[in-house]
Amino acid sequence: MQWSLVALLILASWLPAALLAWLVLYPIRRSARRLGLLDRPGQRKVHTQPVPLGGGLGIWFAVMTTFALGTAAVGLCRSQPSWAAMLPESIGGSLDEIWQRAGELWGVLAGGTLLTLLGLIDDRRGLSAWFRLGTEILVAALVVFGLDYSFTAFIPVPWLTKALSVLWIVALINSFNMLDNMDGLSGGVAGIVAWMLAIVMLLTPDPDTGHPQLLVAGLLLVVAGSLCGFLWHNRPPAKIFMGDAGSYLVGYLVAVATLLATYAGYQEQTRPHAVFAPLCVMAVPLYDMTTVLWIRIREGRSPFEGDKSHLSHRLVDLGLSKTQAVLTIYLMTATCGLAAVLLSFVTVTGAILVGGIVLCMLTLIVILESTGWRKDAP
Repeated sequence: MQWSLVALLILASWLPAALLAWLVLYPIRRSARRLGLLDRPGQRKVHTQPVPLGGGLGIWFAVMTTFALGTAAVGLCRSQPSWAAMLPESIGGSLDEIWQRAGELWGVLAGGTLLTLLGLIDDRRGLSAWFRLGTEILVAALVVFGLDYSFTAFIPVPWLTKALSVLWIVALINSFNMLDNMDGLSGGVAGIVAWMLAIVMLLTPDPDTGHPQLLVAGLLLVVAGSLCGFLWHNRPPAKIFMGDAGSYLVGYLVAVATLLATYAGYQEQTRPHAVFAPLCVMAVPLYDMTTVLWIRIREGRSPFEGDKSHLSHRLVDLGLSKTQAVLTIYLMTATCGLAAVLLSFVTVTGAILVGGIVLCMLTLIVILESTGWRKDAP
């Protein structure tokens, strides 16, 4: 990896997104009450005072503005060969490809904008769960079938891979939405996931060009930067929540980035297991979503009904403070993320061992939780 290239990419994507989100969230915090974006305390809430809900607006603004500036910069460099000559070869040689895919990128961002609007309306007025789910499926289907983004997954059945891709996008949207239940939790986990996947993209060259996957890595770093700026305001005690607008947008962008990526590099035939990198890095959020849905269905309640059965709540029930619970989930996510990074460099035997690490992490969570269950049983 060229560290100068990494530094330039971070300066051009992560840093402006972080600064934009950090700055714009100050006026959004002041205006949230007037806009009707307020999360009031309730039985299934952990906060005791009303908290603004406009964090998603700040994240959206940072993402859109950063990409608008980036698109303009690419256009200028293409029109000024002397400027392009000052860039690293892997970037300068990719300008035409990035420009050609700019239309696709803005199509992806249009879908994210639609989901942000959906979340804002739900934050302000409330929408039925089925309407929200239907809209998520529609946006996911437009991306998969309209832009032709889907898993390869080495499954020779196109309709099945496209159906799995739609399901993946919807699952990630809802996993981050469900994870948004404690100060700094969803934003921090999403930031770790985005960073880990960006590292995978920088370490895995595109098999067609031989260059790092700068476009996908840049998308993930912009998301990570926006979340970093947001977390300044969302750290305990949170001054603002991301709300459904933010969690929908973040989950959607992370999901689409995983569909855009190539995981096997030059040795596609010897490393098909690399396609499981997104599943590894998302193991903890998906575990939280799956167990919450199972608990609700087992108890005869609607799977869309909010409650305090999330992993973070269960860790608090074991005796951890809220901050400790959040940091524990951060550590679990980072561990699984490091395993995902390794998948692109190991043989099949190594991949089995990496998968074993992730399974051991999830099993450890189950053991810790079962200790609490036995304690509560009497």
